[in-house]
Amino acid sequence: MNYPKIEVVDMHTGGEPLRIITGGYPHVEGKTILDKRRYVRDHLDHLRTFLMFEPRGHKEMYGALLVEPNLPGADLAVLFMHNEGYSTMCGHAVIALARYAVDEGLVSRQEPVTRVGIECPCGLVNVDLDVASGNASFVSVPAFAANRSQKIRLENGRQIVVDVAYGGAFYALVEDKLLGVDVHHDSVQKLTQVASQVTENVKTQVDIVHPESTDLGFLYGTIITDGRLGSGMPSRNICVFADEQVDRSPTGSGVTARMALAHAVGSVGIDETVTFESIVGSKFEAKVVDTTSIGSMPAVQVEVSGKAFYTGRTVFEFEEGDDLGKGFLCR
Repeated sequence: MNYPKIEVVDMHTGGEPLRIITGGYPHVEGKTILDKRRYVRDHLDHLRTFLMFEPRGHKEMYGALLVEPNLPGADLAVLFMHNEGYSTMCGHAVIALARYAVDEGLVSRQEPVTRVGIECPCGLVNVDLDVASGNASFVSVPAFAANRSQKIRLENGRQIVVDVAYGGAFYALVEDKLLGVDVHHDSVQKLTQVASQVTENVKTQVDIVHPESTDLGFLYGTIITDGRLGSGMPSRNICVFADEQVDRSPTGSGVTARMALAHAVGSVGIDETVTFESIVGSKFEAKVVDTTSIGSMPAVQVEVSGKAFYTGRTVFEFEEGDDLGKGFLCR
């Protein structure tokens, strides 16, 4: 396998890392973004582990590969990668990519706000960047409550009720008290273990269907919440996705899914702003800005706001004979 020198720019949004691949990656074939996603999965996955895993990364690393856009209105297109594979949407990443695209001249800078159209595997996401402050807001693809009040049984025989909602990716949403944990006080390790149990059981007990694409129809992870949404206080949650990867940010696509569910049950109205807090205390704001549909499914579009920061620029390379240099994980 070929391991070229690869240039990256590292950023973070709300503490969640993003490694933007800026040079050296082989050409990605495919007409559509989902074709390209399948191509990198089937032919270039060794480069995902090369960049995401140790010794260059870690189990919680997240990446963005820029590819040629196909959709009208898209300034750039992106494939997201993580410790397990390739996701369909990532809010913290599009917030960072908007700032990167403006700073690097990939789009023409407009004062005071520059709009960046980013083609994601889930569809076109428009991001508005306030160029003076660096704050960015994206409007989601149609988001919806997919499977409400689903009863699932855990390994210990206990039955719980979860909701499944889509915000560019599908998440199981469950309040901490139903699981006997506390997202404000319990350890990340404990919360991760419990969330992973929920994910595995939802995958086997609930049918996850996207109305327009089988490529999008899979459970990405579980979000444990404090149940405070709509209370006027920040709502804290932890998102555990892929292979027990923990999001340090409130999770842009997860916040979108939570807002879609909240609107479906009537606890959040149009243009009502809600603040979400992550396990490291970082915050996103979100509001439902429009109602729509996807297929026959009632849906909403959600605006999510946050800010990204730069952390470094690197050229990664591989030295022959370094088997560990191909990528590994200790946990």
